[in-house]
Amino acid sequence: MPSLKDLKNRIDSVTSTRKITKAMQMVAAAKLRRAQESAESARPYADQMGAVMSNLASGVGDTESAPKMLSGTGKSDTHLLIIATAERGLCGGFNSSIVRLARNHIIELQSAGKSIKIITVGKKGREQIKREFSDLMIDHVDLSEVKRLGYGNAKSISEAVLARFNSEEFDICTIFYNEFKSVISQIPTALQLIPAVFDSSEDNENLFYEYEPDESEILAELLPRAMATQIFTALLENGASEQGARMSAMDNATRNAGDMIDKLTIEYNRSRQAVITNELIEIISGAEAL
Repeated sequence: MPSLKDLKNRIDSVTSTRKITKAMQMVAAAKLRRAQESAESARPYADQMGAVMSNLASGVGDTESAPKMLSGTGKSDTHLLIIATAERGLCGGFNSSIVRLARNHIIELQSAGKSIKIITVGKKGREQIKREFSDLMIDHVDLSEVKRLGYGNAKSISEAVLARFNSEEFDICTIFYNEFKSVISQIPTALQLIPAVFDSSEDNENLFYEYEPDESEILAELLPRAMATQIFTALLENGASEQGARMSAMDNATRNAGDMIDKLTIEYNRSRQAVITNELIEIISGAEAL
């Protein structure tokens, strides 16, 4: 049975931990508001860009003039996977959920006999992927020094990926990230970047435009920008999801610390009461002996 001093030290230790987790929860809540606003502000632009690109792509179809980013290489032998996670931990299962989705995809591709190359964004995902698939990793993007994500960060990643694609290093590129829904809900998502895939809604199918110059020339110009936009949107969604997951995780940690303090306090009081009772018994016994 632990002594009173041990129990007191443990209560003090858990109390200090609760102060830290509470502070981290408040910081995450403040960061979440900004990250959520950024993610939600980017969605309309990304959706409209996707609508325009879908309309253009439907006009080009599978013609020979279709840009390579849209038509692909005609093969699916080599896959490039961009796994975007957080630079820091203490955010619950945020990083693990993305890595789990990517790992299942890797195993599925390997069973089909495909070659795989991995680019990681974020230190935490890199640490997990490195344990099992270190031989497949070809690059890492470090955003630990970036205080606020900007379009330039996504553009640099996009340009690096396009350079590899133009060098015929892969056939299909997919990015993995968490889509933000709410503080307690983040959805692991896999989005194919190359060949480009754009959702077409019924509203867009009923719209017809005449383009000058033709669709192929416009697509050749807009496709790299569209891919950078998709990566930027994924990074913003990841940022909001990370802060939401961290806020939820720190809230749970604070509650658990409070419950532990209550249990330890009860145990401390019982032990203290037992010590006092034993001392009283010894005093009474000694008085009766006299």
